[in-house]
Amino acid sequence: MTLARMEEIAHQTVAAFPPPFREGARAVALQVADWPAPDMLDDLGMQDPLELTGLYEGIPLTEKSVFDQPMGPDTVWLFREPILAEWRDRGDVSLQELVAHVTVHEFAHHFGWSDDDIATIDRWWE
Repeated sequence: MTLARMEEIAHQTVAAFPPPFREGARAVALQVADWPAPDMLDDLGMQDPLELTGLYEGIPLTEKSVFDQPMGPDTVWLFREPILAEWRDRGDVSLQELVAHVTVHEFAHHFGWSDDDIATIDRWWE
């Protein structure tokens, strides 16, 4: 799967969000890269780039203030090589489903959900 195709699937996923969420996602940049940058891993205390399939960079909507001075748009990152590795390891979902899942997960962070919040309703990893 190319970077462009993965980005296309991610954009289709966002376009299918319910209207209030789709509106809230408009200001978020969507980036697809082969690998996470080393500083991303360092910031998260991670060593293995295969452990990071996606990342939300920004201030969640539940924490934003009119006093915030953003340096750029909030960004959802998808990392192709880690997603492909997870897809190969899992063997029980389509690649399109996995890309959509990672996209939804990262946008959930934009809407203010923590990983624990997401885990309470997300049965994906059972």
